[in-house]
Amino acid sequence: MESDKLEYILDHFKNPRNYGTIEDADFSYEEGIPSCGDVIRLDLRIKDNKLDDIKFSGTGCAISQASVSILTENVTGMEVNEVISFTDQDMLEALGGQVSPIRFKCALLGLTVLKKALIGKKAA
Repeated sequence: MESDKLEYILDHFKNPRNYGTIEDADFSYEEGIPSCGDVIRLDLRIKDNKLDDIKFSGTGCAISQASVSILTENVTGMEVNEVISFTDQDMLEALGGQVSPIRFKCALLGLTVLKKALIGKKAA
């Protein structure tokens, strides 16, 4: 079972889903983890209060890049409030559950960027 989880993460790292940019994005946000060099940028398009399209770009370790790929698949089509309610635990479960404590920041970077983008958009 552990190898299945690893293969799932490696597949998303090697073949990222929703990688790229959105030219006419409603909102874009970028953030990184200075201590390890991971950087993620998200471009969002919101339609009828739903996350209609999401693309990511950036660089980093396999966990940060795979987790944001997995995240984009999980949240596309969700209402904005549902996405904001998506928890760290939800993200870790989407990754298959077991991420070492040292990798939590990497695994959660995409979710952090997404929430900051949406909360900033809501406040605007």
